[in-house]
Amino acid sequence: MKKNMGNLDRWLRFIVGSIFGLIWFQNIITGTASIILLVVGTIFLVTSIVGTCPIYSLFGINSCPRKKVV
Repeated sequence: MKKNMGNLDRWLRFIVGSIFGLIWFQNIITGTASIILLVVGTIFLVTSIVGTCPIYSLFGINSCPRKKVV
């Protein structure tokens, strides 16, 4: 798969996913909302590590910086 996420996008997803995971592990939010938060956080972490977002691919979005052709 082609990478379609830039560094800023990847770092933001990693930070938000980590925060969601911490909120879940600390039991700050419980019930169904905590499960949804954990799933979304896991998706954010996985996509930030891989560098590819399937939703970006569907809509043709690419936040990677363009390489300069010399």
